Amino acid sequence: MKKYTLWTLLGVLMINLVWLTPFASASKFNFGVYTVIPDNQIDKQKSYFNLKMEPKQKQTLTIQLKNDTEKDVVIEPKIHSATTNLNGVIEYGPTKNKRDSSLPYELGELIQTDKEVTVPAKGSKDLQLQVTMPDQEFKGILAGGITLEEKKKDTKEGLSIENKYAYVVGIILQEDDEKVKQDLKLSDVKAGQVNARNVINATLHNPVSTYINKFEIDALITKKGKTEALYTSKKQDMQMVPNSNFDYPISLDGKKLEPGTYTLHLKAKSSEESWDFKKDFTIEAGEAKQFNDKDVSIEGPNYLWYIVGLLFILLAGLLWFLFWKRKREKQEQVSKDE
Repeated sequence: MKKYTLWTLLGVLMINLVWLTPFASASKFNFGVYTVIPDNQIDKQKSYFNLKMEPKQKQTLTIQLKNDTEKDVVIEPKIHSATTNLNGVIEYGPTKNKRDSSLPYELGELIQTDKEVTVPAKGSKDLQLQVTMPDQEFKGILAGGITLEEKKKDTKEGLSIENKYAYVVGIILQEDDEKVKQDLKLSDVKAGQVNARNVINATLHNPVSTYINKFEIDALITKKGKTEALYTSKKQDMQMVPNSNFDYPISLDGKKLEPGTYTLHLKAKSSEESWDFKKDFTIEAGEAKQFNDKDVSIEGPNYLWYIVGLLFILLAGLLWFLFWKRKREKQEQVSKDE
């Protein structure tokens, strides 16, 4: 039994794991996307692929692409493992995040598809995804997605800025229903920047193949051996994808990084577990200067006041000199008269 579901521009924004991702600014779609939901779909009400698989299993998944325009449309499919971004939001599309060391398999290692597919004008085309499961059974979930983006023609006449959109279809694979216990690690603490502003990054690591849902953090930073909170951060309603890590940024709110040894105190909890971390870290003088020089929120010295002060001193000096000169001239005149 097969089930077809159409994602429209409005519908895409309302479907879990299937949404519209802008790579630039607004533009219209030149193609539409249908999924063909197979029998081993765990929840057939979902429009993304959420499949119960077996070791060594091979399966072909189908995504139907529809083109209502008057020209052929070339689409570039790309398969990615899911990652967690710095906001605690899961990315099922392309990112610059590196593979986490705990990830047993990249989704692109298990799923093969065409690098390009041409959808004829006023026509449709089936995109086939060949899934090959590993020989060894694995526990938990593999999560990712396939990005479907229209290929744009190169232009040789000056700079051309084109608006681009992409569909991202979620893909989740699992082999059993056994629940994996959540785990969380604090891998590192170090200075960094977000949008050219100083932060302290706490690298959090989900080393197991399960989601961490309803994830929240309460963090503070002190000088080592002290109790006064220098910087604090709280955030709720986050989520971590299986086998991923992300840098949780603690803002300095426009303050300069100061060299020294500090302690991060971080409490985290999810819908099922809670964790308590404490870790010392050091900021070197050269490192602090490097980040401070690039921080756009740090106010530099106000040279106007220096200039005003210098002019005031010069003016005062000039007035004193004129007063002194006039007084001396009077004294000389008195001496001559005598």
